[in-house]
Amino acid sequence: MGRRTGLDHIEREENGTAVGQWGMFTLRSAFQPIFGFRQGKLRIEAFEALIRPFRDGEPETPSAFFATCNAEDRLQVEGLTRTLHFLNAARCLPDDATLFINIDPSVFTAQDIGDGTLRDIRLVLNSVGIEPARVVCEVTENPTGSQQAFHSFVSGLRANGFRIAVDDYGADESDIKRIRELMPDIVKFDAVWINRLMESDAGFVLLSNMVKSFEDQGIRTVFEGIEEDWQIDLAEKSRASMVQGFVLARPQIACPELKTMGMAPAPASEQGSPEKPAGARPAHSPRAFGRRVVK
Repeated sequence: MGRRTGLDHIEREENGTAVGQWGMFTLRSAFQPIFGFRQGKLRIEAFEALIRPFRDGEPETPSAFFATCNAEDRLQVEGLTRTLHFLNAARCLPDDATLFINIDPSVFTAQDIGDGTLRDIRLVLNSVGIEPARVVCEVTENPTGSQQAFHSFVSGLRANGFRIAVDDYGADESDIKRIRELMPDIVKFDAVWINRLMESDAGFVLLSNMVKSFEDQGIRTVFEGIEEDWQIDLAEKSRASMVQGFVLARPQIACPELKTMGMAPAPASEQGSPEKPAGARPAHSPRAFGRRVVK
């Protein structure tokens, strides 16, 4: 495989998980469950892959790590983190779990970059036995890259069986434009935006109408950043397809035990994650892990 797949920066640990090395940083995968509503109960439907950097054994925030990456290295770093997630998903997640992977549109500045990225993704997935249909590619806004190159890449993903998700949707004009251009399979609503709408009756009605509009088009919806029990109730009432947040389960560093747990919720501990919003409820909320959550 070519250098761009990121394999030359990856090592295997004794338990079979993969870790990446970039400069002074050790990079690990973490997986956060995404829950769906099924007949009044919550069931894990997918996992989002997240990068967790460490420096001298101490956790760093992802933003601090990416800030150290030069623009010319960003494409290779994206390939490294993506490959790391694929290897760890194959090793650590249930064989039928859907995997959400973040894609940075800004690195697609030319057609050949998208073609090479798609080729590398297919090579890695084929090597670990993950079907493209299990992978959802999350994309945010594209302020600096080539729109044409990126849209061509997205078309290639879809043609090869991958699903597309628009991330951080907030109903701004640019967000609406992204929906029209990409016609995604899934829309992930911005956490701050939906939490604000949930605080008033009028906002909740607007939120519910948007969910219905997307669902009528065959687009599934995810509410991110759910941190309170009452938000789960409102998400279900709005008929959102899925929910994700600390009140349900925190991300957990990749480990083989995730696979043996089946589709059970991940443990509360993230084994050293530096991220913990102020005021977040404990992951093992009685409401979250009571009768509503099923395996």
